[in-house]
Amino acid sequence: EEKKMWKKFGTMLCASAMVLTLAGCGGSEQSEEDSTFVVGMECAYAPFNWQSSNQTDSSVLLESGGYADGYDVMIAKNIADQLGKELVIKQVSWDSLIPALGTGDIDAVIAGMTANADREESADFTTPYYDSQGMIMIVRKNSEEASYTDIQQFSGKNVVGQNGTNYDEVIDQIEGVNHITPKRTYAEMVLALQAGDVDGITAEIAVAEGVVAANPDLTYITFDEGKGFEADTTVSIALKEGSRDGELFNAVQDALDNIDQDTRKAYMQKAVEIQPAE
Repeated sequence: EEKKMWKKFGTMLCASAMVLTLAGCGGSEQSEEDSTFVVGMECAYAPFNWQSSNQTDSSVLLESGGYADGYDVMIAKNIADQLGKELVIKQVSWDSLIPALGTGDIDAVIAGMTANADREESADFTTPYYDSQGMIMIVRKNSEEASYTDIQQFSGKNVVGQNGTNYDEVIDQIEGVNHITPKRTYAEMVLALQAGDVDGITAEIAVAEGVVAANPDLTYITFDEGKGFEADTTVSIALKEGSRDGELFNAVQDALDNIDQDTRKAYMQKAVEIQPAE
């Protein structure tokens, strides 16, 4: 009887240990999940974000290889630090960024994205974290378009933008423009301009400066007061739809509010300086 009692007691101890072990494992997984801030970006939109083989003090290692870097990464790192979480960057194609929020693959989109009515239906946006203050145009340096000061001078010209962005939507503000089918990436737009397939590509100043610095055959033009595009050039952080009153959304918004304008300007200046030439 005594042996049976100790055997039964031993079995109970083993079962209890197993339960504790499993509970411990589950707790560890949850803790690890809670300790990361997973941000999606396309890593192909300098100076906001890009992929590089070079590590810098602002870059983050990508699971797919190489490093993510740029203004968006700097903002994301600052926010992650304030949240007390480890920053994880996931490289996601532009069209898949908002869907990735819905599936929970990422916690936030920090990718130079403007909050608009369509996107607001599928995501909740913070206040803006950068404003390019106007849409401009990149053209070939030795072209007649290089002297234009009014967007309507592009009537009859071939103009292209990036698919699913404000860059593409604003083109129709030009009367009689030949609105070329939008490209998937900004790099494809630049190649089309250099090849002479288009006469202009829409841009924001921060992006245009980097493109022109890397391509001496190109330049960018600004437009006279009242003669340019009407466009919202602010960019905001997107989080999961319905999360606006949630803990993560409020924590991200509070962290963003703590990043002052001088810091934001310094981040962009650094991003423009270190962005890859290619």
